[in-house]
Amino acid sequence: MSRSTKQKVIVVGAGPVGALAALYAAGRGDQVEVYELRDDLRDPSTTPLNFTKSINLALSERGINSMKHANCDGLLDAVLDETIPMYGRMIHGRDQGGNLYQESQAYDAQGRYIRAVDRAALNKRLLDCLEQMTNVALHFNHKLTGADFRSNTAWFEQKTLPKKDHAQNPTDNASPQSEHDRAREIAVDFDFLIGADGAHSAARYHLMKYARLSYQQEYIDTLWCEFHISPKASDSSYMISPNHLHIWPGGSLMFIAIPSLDKSFTCTLFAPASYFMSLSTSSPEDFVSSFSNNFPGVCPHLISPEELQAQFTQNPHLPLISIKCTPYHFRSSVVILGDAAHAMVPFYGQGMNAGLEDVRILFDTLDSHDVYKDSPRLATSQKDRREGALNAYTAQRTPDAAAINDLALRNYEEMRSGVTSPLYRMRKWLEETVNLHLPALGWRTQYSRVSFENQRYSDVERAVARQGKIILSALGLGLLGLSGLMANIFLKRNTLRSLTRLTNRFGT
Repeated sequence: MSRSTKQKVIVVGAGPVGALAALYAAGRGDQVEVYELRDDLRDPSTTPLNFTKSINLALSERGINSMKHANCDGLLDAVLDETIPMYGRMIHGRDQGGNLYQESQAYDAQGRYIRAVDRAALNKRLLDCLEQMTNVALHFNHKLTGADFRSNTAWFEQKTLPKKDHAQNPTDNASPQSEHDRAREIAVDFDFLIGADGAHSAARYHLMKYARLSYQQEYIDTLWCEFHISPKASDSSYMISPNHLHIWPGGSLMFIAIPSLDKSFTCTLFAPASYFMSLSTSSPEDFVSSFSNNFPGVCPHLISPEELQAQFTQNPHLPLISIKCTPYHFRSSVVILGDAAHAMVPFYGQGMNAGLEDVRILFDTLDSHDVYKDSPRLATSQKDRREGALNAYTAQRTPDAAAINDLALRNYEEMRSGVTSPLYRMRKWLEETVNLHLPALGWRTQYSRVSFENQRYSDVERAVARQGKIILSALGLGLLGLSGLMANIFLKRNTLRSLTRLTNRFGT
C-alpha cells in the first residue's frame, strides 16, 4: 500500500470481532490502534466475572471463512486445532415408561458439522496475531468516553483498575480507585473508527449523536444461567458424547451442554424469569425434583444435587437481549460491527459467526469500492470512496442482520420443543432426502444454509419460506389426492351395493 492510501484505523473492542477487524485493516497496510475497556483478554484473570467457567461457542462456516481471509499465517489451523466437532444434536428425555433416552439428530445429511470453541482461546489466537504486526498497537484498560465523527477525534479514559465484569452486570470497579486517583483522558485522531464493543456499545451510543439511527432493543422473557459438568472421576473422560450439542427440551424451558477440551461440558439453563424465581425460593428437595422432571438425566447422573444447587446460587441469572439498528455508519468516519450492530439471542449459534462475517463483508465492500487502491485514474478521494463503501455495507448488511436475529428467536422454539415434533422431523427428512437425491433442485434445510454455507441470511429466509410453501402445497395435493381416492372407493362401494340390491330384487 502506498503512503497516500494508508489510513489510521481505530478499533474499539478487542473481542473476536474487533480483533479480526484489526487484522483485516492491518493486513491492508493501515496503521491500527485497538482500544479495549478491560485488561488484556489473554490474561485468565480478565475473564468476565459473570462467567465462572470458559465460554464455549459454536464456530461454523461463516466464522471459519472469515478467519481464512484474515491474511494471518497459521491462524485458522491454530483455532481449528482447539475445537471439538459436533455432528448433531443429542436430544435427552424420558419415555412413557419412565426410562431415560437419548436420540442423535445429525445437523446435515452430508455429514458436515459445527465446532465447539472456547471463546477465550479463540480471542487469544487473534490477539497473538495482532501483536506480531508492526503496524498494530494494543491498548487495554481504555474506555471510550467521547467521539466527534465530523472532526474524527475520539476520547478514551485510561483506567487504573482493570475492567473485568460483563457489560450486563457491572460492578463498582468501573470507577477510579479514589477521587485523588482519577483516570487520565487522551484524545486520539483517526481516519476511520470501527466499533466492535458489544451489545452495550459505547461506539454505537456516540454514533447515535450523528447518524439518524433507528434502534430497536428487546429483552425476551428468558434468563440464562451457566452450569458445569465435570469429567468422569474414574478416568477423566467425557460424561456424555463430546461430538454433540446436548439438549434437554422442556417446552418453555431448555438445558444445553457443549463440550470443552478439558473433557468437561459448559451448560446453560434457559427459562422464563418465573421459573428462575420458583427455583430460587424452593427447598433443596423441590429444586432437584424440578430439574429431574424437566431435564431428566442431568441430576444426579451428570451433576450432583449439591453442585447443581450451588452453581445455580453462585452463578448470575442474566437476561437475553436482541438489538436491531440502522444505519451502521456515519459518512466515512465510523461503522459498528457484531453485537454493537445486531446483538441476537444465542439459539442459532450465529452471534459470533455473524460478527466475524461482518468483518469479511465490510472489507470486501471497501475493496470493491477501491478504498485501498492508489491510482491517478480514480475520480474520487479515498474518503469519498470509503463513504460509498459504508453506504453499500449498511444497505447489504441491515436486512441480513435482521433476518438472522429473527431466525435465532424462532430457533429457540425449535430447540426447546420442535426437535421432538413429528412435523419437524418429517420436514427435515423430506428436505434432506430431496437434497441428497435431487441436488440440482438446490434444496437444503434452513440449518444447513445458515451453518454450513455463506448464503446471505436474508436469502436463506426467502429460500426456506419458498421450500415451506412447496412442502405445504405438496402435502395439500397429497391430502387432496388421498381424499379423491377415498371418495372414489366410497363411490365404488356404494355403486356395488346398489347393484347388489338391484340384482337381489330383480334377479340375474
